[in-house]
Formats: sequence, structure tokens, C-alpha cells
Amino acid sequence: MFYNNVKRLCLAGMLALCMVSGLRAQDSLRRTLPETETLFLQKNLQLLAEKFNIDAARAQVLQASLYSNPTISYTANIFNPDQKKWFDVSNKTGEYGLNIQQLIILAGKRNKQVKLAETNVKQAENVFSDLLRTLRYTIRSDFYNIYFLQNSYDAYKEQVASLEKLNAAYEDLLKKGIVNLKDATRIKSLLYSLKAEQTSLQNQLNDLQAEVQLLLHDNTLYLLPVADSVHLNESVTGINLQAIIDSAYMNRYDLRLAENSLLYSEQNFSLQKAIRVPDLTLGAQFDKRGSFVNNASFLTASIDLSFFNRNQGNIKAAQINIYQSHTNLDLQKFTVENDVKKAYTKAVNSEKMLQSFDPQFRSQFERLLKGVTDNFQKKNISLIEFTDFYESYKQNILQMNQLQYQRMQGIEDLNFATGKTLYK
Repeated sequence: MFYNNVKRLCLAGMLALCMVSGLRAQDSLRRTLPETETLFLQKNLQLLAEKFNIDAARAQVLQASLYSNPTISYTANIFNPDQKKWFDVSNKTGEYGLNIQQLIILAGKRNKQVKLAETNVKQAENVFSDLLRTLRYTIRSDFYNIYFLQNSYDAYKEQVASLEKLNAAYEDLLKKGIVNLKDATRIKSLLYSLKAEQTSLQNQLNDLQAEVQLLLHDNTLYLLPVADSVHLNESVTGINLQAIIDSAYMNRYDLRLAENSLLYSEQNFSLQKAIRVPDLTLGAQFDKRGSFVNNASFLTASIDLSFFNRNQGNIKAAQINIYQSHTNLDLQKFTVENDVKKAYTKAVNSEKMLQSFDPQFRSQFERLLKGVTDNFQKKNISLIEFTDFYESYKQNILQMNQLQYQRMQGIEDLNFATGKTLYK
């Protein structure tokens, strides 16, 4: 039963792999990291949508700078009972009036509103830049993850191809009665196990490819990363920790956003204090016949009396927002430093772990694998020794690729925490 279940699973996995292989052959795209980033900047819809927020914020600066419109009103007679006339607005017997008013904003409120709008533009720009930092981190991380997972997948292909030949040979020998069913089944079981694990790797690759397709806005794309050896050999051990912390203070846009939020709160507090000063309305009025004299002209002025509402609540709330923004800024500074230290430690540890491995170990292991396979076919080593060595080889390949990915991911974490691409 177990044998049949494993066989069905592997047949399904092989079918999926064939379908994916056909897709890759049709839509695969070989790109270096800089080329992938360029494509990302051109096609990512989330970035393009966020840019509209900046344009909208700039439009609000224009709106805040506009003056209030004047108000004009006209009053006319509907019916003159003495002259028995409708809509009598004649100079001799009619009556009409004209009034024009202009709101004069006092205490510099208009300029303060413009400054608030300009700060809001900076905040929108910082939100966009921080989104770019996050999405760039995602595309670069996916790039390296796909690269090393693909290496592991290709290594599995080599093992599977070798075992398929060996399995076919054992099937023939089993039919001839030269080998027993136990040994033939053990070889087949090892082959199916490798194929199942290979399918699991392919599923991980498919998930990453789907995320890359979303980032690059192309559902037909299958990315095949071309990693530069210069990037793969980058080192973080020579980096000065304090220098990159200082760089993070300068380049982290979420920190810039917290600073601008504090500035916005301070500007809003200034505006709310100015709002308690009432605005002045000036006007001119003409009345043809309805006043104490004919053709009367008047100057009008009006202003609120701040007896009750002096904007006390909004001023208090704005002051509290300043205290809150100060606290958030202190928290963000601490977060930036903590992020950099954590990423730096992770990157250094990953690099030291990888450096402890002999770079020639994998090639030596691969040559040894071929020798072990040949010796097993010649009956010089047992089946248990052969399968144990295959298992060790597989684990070695996975660990080496995982360590290399962790080192590159540590560098990307450091780039992300610093807010600047230390290694391009």
C-alpha cells in the first residue's frame, strides 16, 4: 500500500514538473539582479499607484494657497404697488440693492495652511520611498531565494537522473533473478523519495515565481536569476557598525516620516492657535431707494466676537499630538538602530558559518558520489552504504545552498535596515 501511494504521488509530481518545465521553456526570462530591479521599477503597479498620492498632495498645496472668493448679492423689487409695476428697477420709481463682500483671513492662517500642505507632500513622498524600500527588499530577496532553490533543484535532477538509470538496471537484473526484490525496492524507494522532495522544491519555486510575477506585473514570466559572482562573494565583516547606523539615520524614510509627522503636528498647533483669531469680512453696499436717502452707499465690516469659542479644544488636541509625535520619533530612532544591529549580527554570523566550509567540499563530494555509484554497481559497497551516502550528499547540497542564501539574505536584511543598498 505504501509503495503504491508513493508511486502515485511521484507520478503526479512528475506530471506537474513536466507542465512547469514546458512553461519555463516558453516564458523563462534570464535576468541579472540590476535588470530585474529595472523591470520592477518600470512595471510595479503598487509603486505606480502610490505616486498618485504625491500628485494629490501637491494639488492640495495649490488649493491651500488660493484666496477666498468674493461674494456678491443683488436685491430687486418684485412688485411696486404705487406704480402697479412688476420688477420695477427703474431709476425714477424702482428699488434695487447691490452688495459685495470679501473674507479677509487674519493671523497668517493661509500661509500656515500652505506649510501644512507642503509637509503633507513630504510625508507622501516618504511613504512612497519607504514602500519602494520594502518592495525592493522583497524582489531582491526573492531573486536570491529562487537562485539557490534552483541550484538545489538542479542538483536533485542530477541525482534523480543517475538513480533512474540505476533503477532501470536493477529492474532488468530483478527480472533475470540476479538481484533480490528487497534491493530493487530500496533503490526505487530512494528514487521516489528524491522525486517527492524535488516536487516540494518546485512548489517553493512556484510560490516565489508567483510573487515575482505580481511584483513585475507579468503572469507569464518565469524568472531565471543570473547571479554575479561579485555579488555572491560580498562580505560584511569589514563594515563599520556605527557608520551604517549613522547611514540608516540619514536614509530610512520611515524615520523621515516620523520627523515630518512631528513637524506637521507643530505646524498644526500653530494653525490652531491662529484659528482662535476671527477672520474679518469687508464689504460695500449700494441701495437705490430703500435707505434714509436715495442712492445710498455703505461700507460694511463684520467679525466674530470670541467670547465663547476660542478653539480651545483643537488647540489642546494639537498640543497633545506634538507630545505623541515626539514619542513616536524617539521610538522610531530606537527601532532603526535596533534593526541595523540585528541585521548586521545576522549577516556576520551567516558569513562566518559559510566561511567555515571548504569551498572545494561540494565538488569533491560530487566526484565521490560518482565513484560510490560505480562501486555500488560493481558490488564493492553495500546497498545501505550507497543509500546513506546519497542521503548525505542530498543534505550537503541543501545545506550549502541554504547557507549561501542565508548569507545573501543577511546582506539584504542589512540593506533594508540601513535604507540604502550597501551592495548594488
